[in-house]
Amino acid sequence: MTTTAVARTAAGPRPATMAQALTRAMRDAMAVDPAVHVMGEDVGQLGGVFRITQGLADEFGEDRCTDTPLAEAGILGTAVGMAMYGLRPVVEMQFDAFGYPAFEQLVSHVSRMRNRTRGATPMPLTIRVPYGGGIGGVEHHGDSSEAYYTATPGLHVLTPGTVADAYGLLRAAIASDDPVVFLEPKRLYWSKADWDPEQPEQVPGIGRAVVRRPGTTATLVTYGPSVPVCLEAAEAAREEGWDLEVVDLRSLVPFDEETVVASVRRTGRAVVVHEAPGFAGPGGEIAARLGERCFHYLEAPVLRVAGFDIPYPPPMLEKHHLPGVDRVLDAVSRLQWEAEWTEGG
Repeated sequence: MTTTAVARTAAGPRPATMAQALTRAMRDAMAVDPAVHVMGEDVGQLGGVFRITQGLADEFGEDRCTDTPLAEAGILGTAVGMAMYGLRPVVEMQFDAFGYPAFEQLVSHVSRMRNRTRGATPMPLTIRVPYGGGIGGVEHHGDSSEAYYTATPGLHVLTPGTVADAYGLLRAAIASDDPVVFLEPKRLYWSKADWDPEQPEQVPGIGRAVVRRPGTTATLVTYGPSVPVCLEAAEAAREEGWDLEVVDLRSLVPFDEETVVASVRRTGRAVVVHEAPGFAGPGGEIAARLGERCFHYLEAPVLRVAGFDIPYPPPMLEKHHLPGVDRVLDAVSRLQWEAEWTEGG
């Protein structure tokens, strides 16, 4: 049974994977809007490397779920033309680092078209990028490249951390008239949750974060593949008497400053957690904003737990490279020490 078939035959809430939710999101978008076209390397007959597009070519035909040559710049350049003429292309970059050859198209055209035409030409283009580590991939198969996209004005950047968000955010991305880089955490493709594909949960739209777990001791600000890590850390922290709040950004751009600032002002402490390298990573921008908006509420400096500032390591070393529960709890411990040291003079 294909991924699409599993999702479509579900009756009521039942265990579903993030991969199935993503497949269903594209299938439903294609069913209601003939302008939606899926394209990329091996997305048709094979169903994609991770089988996220499995069954779409059979249902909608190869004209709407199209295998392309191995030429990312050409794929994205073609999608720009399609979007300019009224279609809604959904492009798959196959792996995070495989998208770099298309970066010139992204920066020079995708991100600028609406501004260049003073809003006259929308760019309803979704770029799906499987990203991040945790699958034992070799070089070019585990990058966390979100900082490149968030630093490019004109793009929306979304990343789900749950099954429900995978469906809801991808549907929102496809429906948007702005270009969206949709970052899919590879390590979460096979994560499961109870989910009803016939009555999918309504999720906050583009630009809205969500509090996954309320708490009072400190705020863990995170997104994508690090959401389960932070939730696990929050549960483990209870043994230390710490009550950690977990905020899932969901949307890196637009950034929901209101939700994040409100959380940190309540707890007085914050740790930003992501897989991307720490230097010039998204955590640096988030920490700066929190410093500006929460300075008089902070009991300790904003800390970051991130990937190391190195090219992605070989598979045997990735467990040391990726932020884990122990590193998150160590940061929370340092927050407590900073607060005690400050209070004690």
